[in-house]
Amino acid sequence: MSLDLWLLFVPAAFAINILPGPNNMLAMTNGLRYGLFYAMKGGLGRLLAFVILILLTATGLGAILAASATAFYVLKVVGALYLVYLGYRLWRAKPEKIEDPTLKPSEKVSSYKIIRQEFLVAISNPKAILVFTAFFPQFLVAESPMLSQFTTMGITFIVLEIIALFLYAISGKQLAFLTRTTKGQKIMNRASGTLLIGAGGLLATSS
Repeated sequence: MSLDLWLLFVPAAFAINILPGPNNMLAMTNGLRYGLFYAMKGGLGRLLAFVILILLTATGLGAILAASATAFYVLKVVGALYLVYLGYRLWRAKPEKIEDPTLKPSEKVSSYKIIRQEFLVAISNPKAILVFTAFFPQFLVAESPMLSQFTTMGITFIVLEIIALFLYAISGKQLAFLTRTTKGQKIMNRASGTLLIGAGGLLATSS
């Protein structure tokens, strides 16, 4: 991949990374509830899902899924339902006691739980498949080896996704002061839940 083409790819890709999609909303929620470290750790699930989707795209399977109305519909419904479920859980969540600052990090939240959430939201979002199958090919040069080009774009995309993850996670962390009271926790849980339910609704009604 030429340097000139890569320099065009970077800002275009970052514009996609930074959009307030379902995973970025989830990262902000995790940053708010658990702090920056756990939000970033949860993001590992998202990154794994994107690596899988990039590999599918590179092998041609992504194009098949994008062209299949049935596969797209199933992924859309599953992704939408999971987002609504997460939003509902937040709405119903009871305010937590103020954490003891001496509490061990492992006692605060299950790393597996937040990594799994990020993975499922990312892997079940059909728009992610369409991004890779419709966006990446625009920067491919037919005369050059496909594998090396996909590898360059894939690594670049993942690095930019980590930056976006950090920005959303730290934005959520800055709102942590609102969760120090029972009323504040209710407000933030319901606000975050509403965002996730809204994301699920948009995903379900998108064409």
